[in-house]
Formats: sequence, structure tokens, C-alpha cells
Amino acid sequence: MNALTLFLPCAAGVETYLADEVQRITGVPAGELRVGRAGVELAGSWRQAQQLNLHSRLAQRVLVRLARQPYRSEQDVYGAAAGVAWEIWFTPQRTLKVEITAQHSPLKSLNFAALRVKDAICDRLRDKRGERPSVDTARPDVRVFAHLTHEDVSVYIDTSGEPLFKRGWREDKGDAPLKETLAAAMIAATGWTGWDEQGRPVPLYDPCCGSGTVLIEAAQVALNLAPGRLRRFAFEKLLPHQPHVWQALKQEAQAAERPLPPGTAPFIFGSDVAFRMVDFARRNAERAGVMAALELRGGDALQRLPPSPTPGVMLLNPPYGERIAAAGVAGQRAATRARETAQFAEGGENTDFFAQLATHWKKHYAGWSAWLLTPDLKLPSQMRFKESRRVPLWNGPIECRLFRFDLMAGSARGPKPGPATGTPPAP
Repeated sequence: MNALTLFLPCAAGVETYLADEVQRITGVPAGELRVGRAGVELAGSWRQAQQLNLHSRLAQRVLVRLARQPYRSEQDVYGAAAGVAWEIWFTPQRTLKVEITAQHSPLKSLNFAALRVKDAICDRLRDKRGERPSVDTARPDVRVFAHLTHEDVSVYIDTSGEPLFKRGWREDKGDAPLKETLAAAMIAATGWTGWDEQGRPVPLYDPCCGSGTVLIEAAQVALNLAPGRLRRFAFEKLLPHQPHVWQALKQEAQAAERPLPPGTAPFIFGSDVAFRMVDFARRNAERAGVMAALELRGGDALQRLPPSPTPGVMLLNPPYGERIAAAGVAGQRAATRARETAQFAEGGENTDFFAQLATHWKKHYAGWSAWLLTPDLKLPSQMRFKESRRVPLWNGPIECRLFRFDLMAGSARGPKPGPATGTPPAP
């Protein structure tokens, strides 16, 4: 298991940050990584697959590619899957689910193609082990993914199980919650690590924190807590799994954690106009083991003064129309909360929230860098700001930009130094 082809899918726009992360986790040189749209591929070992599951903040899954070959028909797809030695990966007693995706495939029915992959796996295991595995589409032990391009079929086995954004600590959720992997990508884009070059904490503040996703991800970055340390993985049910090796990897991760120095005050701050959301954030932070680094308060973003005398980084994902609409009935509650936020100032009048926010920042947040995720490309002009960076990121199906504004008192234009931890690489 030392010559595997690993593929880590990610959200569009995150590829370069994921490549940097994979290099840090595995030690594989950058030149040996293949960075494509929405994913990173590398030659790696089974141990590195486990490491990536434990430590990656940005990947959606860790897949092992078991086959890739040309195809023209569903029978070719069957042949590709039938040629895989499934008997060395799992037993017929494990339940199975097959998922398929395609890009410009000539096949007429993806469902039928997925059925042929499932048939090939079951036929192979019946021939080699005398039994066929059962299918479980809800909670399978083993997930197999097939991807069709216009000429090739690739077959993967999943080592993650539940998507990697499910860290195991978020039980209390707000409306249209931000995925942990996207929050981690936002943090990576800012270059914030939690500490300056002298080892002093650098403040981070989310004035629209919701259930605390950005804050908790930031705290885990600063404390070097492995994002997968609280959850289980699919590889634990596969035949190559060696519990003693996995236990050693978890012990290494625990030994590398960075506890807060004695007497260090919280330096990651969050507030939200909905006090219910602040309670959610607090409970999530306690489950994640990072509450000592956080300070959470209720209150409106248009009234909150800087939580720290030292300027730092503001990072926020305020509710916006398309994200709210995608959330259905729950989204309507988020829309109401967003309107309440916008109307809180000026005696409850329906005024422009973002214009007021810009004024508030210019008056009170001189020296801070503010990063704001939005699908509205015209937002900087509406705020009368000139962004110093814009980073393309996708929030699910919604194309967004993460804008950076360098704040100076009474001015829409500010200096353009790097963030408190150094200038991040261009995406």
C-alpha cells in the first residue's frame, strides 16, 4: 500500500491552498503534486492517506484511485470496475454504495452506469469470496466513486466516509451554515495563523459569527488541533487498516498540539445580533475544545467596537440572498435575521447595512484588515471601499469573492501591507 494514487477533491478556488496543505502534511514536494480544477492528486502511501484524513482542513474527501481507462459504453465501465481487486480492500460483509459523476460523458444514463459499477464489484467479490455485499445508500461501510470524462472512466475507493467538513463538533447549527472546509479556506486565504513572528497572538474577529464555524476553525488552526481528531473514518473498516499505525498517527497529532501559554487571554472574538446563535457558537466551541481561545458576545455588528486594543483580522460571511434562498424555509428565518441586522441602527429604519458597516469600520477599526465573503461583485463600490485583494471561492453552487479591505480612519482607501502574519501568496 505504498504506491497509491490519492485524489483530494475540494471546492473550486481552493486548489492552491489545498496543494500547500498537502505538502505540509505529507512532505511530498510541490513538483510532485498535480493540481487540477477542484482537486489535488499525488502518489502516496496508505499512511499518508490516513494523515490527510486526520489533518486536512480543506479537502472534501481522500480518495484512492484504483482504475482509469478509456471507455465507450456501459460495458467498458463494468470492465474497468471488474478489473479492480476489491477483495483486498473489503469483505462481502461490508455494505456498499456507488456514486458516479460525469463531465461531457457520451453515456445516456449515469444511473445505469453506476449500476454497472455496483454489479462489477459484487460479481468480483462473489467470484473471489463466495458472497456479494449488500447495498446501503444511507450509511454504507464502503463508498466507491466513479467519474466519467468524455473519454476516460476513473474508479475510486473512499477512505473518509462522511465528508471531511463534518469534524464531529458542530451539533448546534444556524441557518444556511458555512461548511467548515470553506471557513478553513477563508482563513488560509488571509494568511492568518494565530501568531506573529515573535509568537504573540494576532486577534481575529467575526462580527457575524453565527454558530461559530469561522471562529472554531481559526482556533483549531492557532492551537494546531487536527480537524479529524474527534471523528471516525471509512478506512477503519477497510482491510489495509492497521489500528496500531492509526493510533500512533493520532498520538503524533496530539503531541504536536499548541496549548495556550499560561495567562494568555482569548484572542479570537465573535459576536452576533442573535443571542441564540452566540449560545450555539459557545456550545460548539466547547465540544471542539477551543473555548479558552475564544470570547463570544451578543450584539450588532454596527455597534460593536474593536474587541482588542491591537488591530488584527476581521473575517466574516454575512447572510446574503442566494445563500439564504438555497436554505428554503430555514433560509427565510436567516433572511429575517439579516434584515433585523440591517435595520438595527438609525431607530430601526431600513437602511443599507453594508454602507453603515463600512462607515463604522472606518471610524473605529483603523489598522485592521477586513475580509468579507460575498457573491456580490459590486459590494466594494457599494461600501465605497477599494479592495486590496479579491479571492475567488465557491460556497457550494454559489460563486463568491473574498474581498480584503485595509482600513484607515475616515478613509475608504488604506495601505496595502500584508496581514498581521505576512502577505499570503496570490491565488
